Amino acid sequence: MKVSAGVDEVGRGCLAGPVYAAAVILDDSINVKILKDSKLVAKDKRELLANYIKKIQFGLLVKLLSKK
Repeated sequence: MKVSAGVDEVGRGCLAGPVYAAAVILDDSINVKILKDSKLVAKDKRELLANYIKKIQFGLLVKLLSKK
């Protein structure tokens, strides 16, 4: 089995405030066309996609990072 890993972040940057960073490991057979920049996906579809990813993921980590 092949897997793919993806990362994303949201926030203004550690100097301006906290940043959330996430990494996920998925089966390589996933249709990557659905994995767009979350800012380009409508909110209702973003929530559906997040739930789908949570169900099929092999590994998922979300961290809050700040300058403190």
